[in-house]
Amino acid sequence: MLLSTFFVWTLGLAVTAFTVFLLSASYLTDPSGNRAHYMITLWAKAMLVFAGVRVTIKGRENLPSGVPLIILSNHRGAFDIPVLQASLPVQFRWVAKKSLFSVPLIGWAMSFARYIPVDREQGSKAYRSLKKASGNIKAGTSVLIFPEGTRNHNEGLLPFKRGAFLLAAMCKNAYIVPVAVSGTTGIMKRGGFFIRPSNVTVTIGKPFAATGDADELSEAAKTAILNMLPA
Repeated sequence: MLLSTFFVWTLGLAVTAFTVFLLSASYLTDPSGNRAHYMITLWAKAMLVFAGVRVTIKGRENLPSGVPLIILSNHRGAFDIPVLQASLPVQFRWVAKKSLFSVPLIGWAMSFARYIPVDREQGSKAYRSLKKASGNIKAGTSVLIFPEGTRNHNEGLLPFKRGAFLLAAMCKNAYIVPVAVSGTTGIMKRGGFFIRPSNVTVTIGKPFAATGDADELSEAAKTAILNMLPA
């Protein structure tokens, strides 16, 4: 396992650095982030191959076309990010905590792709981030959010943060798509180094219109995700 993990980290870092270089060049000709998002999707697929992660996608037909989406997923491990990036065939922008954008390579890539940072410590800045995300949605670009706000290392779901649903309430033209990810927890343990091959399932639920108040939308999304997770 030590040798395989060393191989994954070494090759992964090299490919990540090369991808960020390509992203910087791509940004000069396509500042929208669309091309960068596509390139990050290719990077994510490569990372999953290197790590021996096999993904089964269920409910792909539930992704509507021609409308902006607010994609909401549970969050169980670090590999949720490449798994979702590789599994969802739509242009979307991650809405993620601001601190991630300061991480070398990964943070730079997120900036090139025009992903949206959220400063959760300051309410006024968090609201401005939501307004920016709503602008993306109203312009037709989807977003992806972990409504739990952090990784959940236990069964079930953590309480959902209100931000995702305040955003939904701003965007009546959008559809909410619940997504459940299972199998990523054991790939890399919390605070760990070793990477273990794994089988992962991504289940895409039926979309529903972003109508109603934030509490109603939160409850509907939570129920949908819980029903898709393994018992």
